[in-house]
Amino acid sequence: MKLIREPDELQALALSFRASGKTIALVPTMGNLHAGHASLMDIARPQADILIVSDFVNPTQFGPNEDFDAYPRTLEADMALAEAHGVDILFAPAASSIYKADASTFVKENSCSQGLCGRSRPVHFQGVCTVVNLLFNLAVPHLAVFGQKDAQQVAVLKRMVRDLHIPVKLLVAPIVRESDGLALSSRNQYLTAEERAAAPQIHVALQALSAAVSAGERVPAKLEKLFKETLSAASDLFEPQYLEFVDRETMAPLEKVVPAGTLVATAVYMKKTRTRLIDNILL
Repeated sequence: MKLIREPDELQALALSFRASGKTIALVPTMGNLHAGHASLMDIARPQADILIVSDFVNPTQFGPNEDFDAYPRTLEADMALAEAHGVDILFAPAASSIYKADASTFVKENSCSQGLCGRSRPVHFQGVCTVVNLLFNLAVPHLAVFGQKDAQQVAVLKRMVRDLHIPVKLLVAPIVRESDGLALSSRNQYLTAEERAAAPQIHVALQALSAAVSAGERVPAKLEKLFKETLSAASDLFEPQYLEFVDRETMAPLEKVVPAGTLVATAVYMKKTRTRLIDNILL
């Protein structure tokens, strides 16, 4: 595996691979790699000749008072995991080499990004679109793999690829969970022991909601009430930010649940550490 730091070096190498007829897969990450990231690599690896993984904590997708400085950076461990999963190139640039000091060009999606996480994180998806576009330009991949846990991000990037006619195929990998149901996330390590023990109840509450839909319930307000009651019965550590029923492709809110096409997405704060956990289910 080759570690590359400079954008120009990555782009030149990727273009040479394409010129020789090789296919390229890209897995964009912010590092601190775990089994969820590894699952993306394992999906990408057999589908391309060259597998590139980016390891970059992107400053433009963090708003004021968010956890950019605290976000875990574990490059040495990341290198070992990436190499174990067949990665050919790990791209770990400095922010100053990605964004010029006077950078003034950004990519913004104005529909799928407006609700859910975009409502409380107004700069987040602009940062995501910008950095992913940059990575597409540098790694020139034929395909890229993203995780379903970030369902809104997937919808936003699909729209960006469609609208800008970017010749990249996007693949979406299932959520990877701990044995107790908690969706894997680098932010899980912020949790206290008590919060970590309670956090799997978010998935339990989503499953209870799904069971209610299977039993015939279709009214979002009643399902939201069930979700919140399930959480509060389990622990007083939860502070739900949102629970929404949206179209799985457009992220548009739904007035009535349509089981075959509904994404149920939630963000929940853990009260002691103010860690914000997201999760979702596809009905």
